[in-house]
Amino acid sequence: MSAHPWTLYEAALDSGTTLTARHADGVTELLAVSRWLADADPVDERLVARARGPVLDVGCGPGRHVHALVRRKIPALGLDASPLAVRIASERGAEAILGDVFTHGLEVGVWETVLLLDGNLGIGGDPGALLARVREFLTPTGTVLVETDAPGQGARSVPVRLEKGDDVSLWFPWARVCNDAIEEIALGAGLVCADRWSDGGRWFAELRCA
Repeated sequence: MSAHPWTLYEAALDSGTTLTARHADGVTELLAVSRWLADADPVDERLVARARGPVLDVGCGPGRHVHALVRRKIPALGLDASPLAVRIASERGAEAILGDVFTHGLEVGVWETVLLLDGNLGIGGDPGALLARVREFLTPTGTVLVETDAPGQGARSVPVRLEKGDDVSLWFPWARVCNDAIEEIALGAGLVCADRWSDGGRWFAELRCA
């Protein structure tokens, strides 16, 4: 019997063990649970150095980016749909709240930076809709810092499930966006791509209000 995705995700967070994401097109990905639980690494630190407060981290997980921002004295808040992730983030000194980015009643128009990192551009399976929602949170001068896939395969919405040994989750909607496809998706959401770069084998983009 397939489990709810949060069951496997939270079990991996609780134990610090690996977790695999299997996409319906056959692609498998080993999720970086240990990196999520650790403190920010040099790539993370260079990324959050671009952020201006207040910062909203959408899908903050166990809160390493929010924690890194707090250490820099930058006001930041994490939002995540996993109660365990929010608890871990709070225990490490990162302010985080429980909720869904599409339905949570967060104040709009007040955030200078929104983070969509660690694959969170895929939330909901429709990156255009996600970016349009995120844009509502921004001030007129605000930016979105997003993590993407490497260039080369465009953007695609592919259901995914989580796997841990013999345990598998239900399929849920997700999206993959390559770095060279982010500009067109951003424009559709009222954002322009101000910068794209690679650091430590990871790919990022900075989006601003159009």
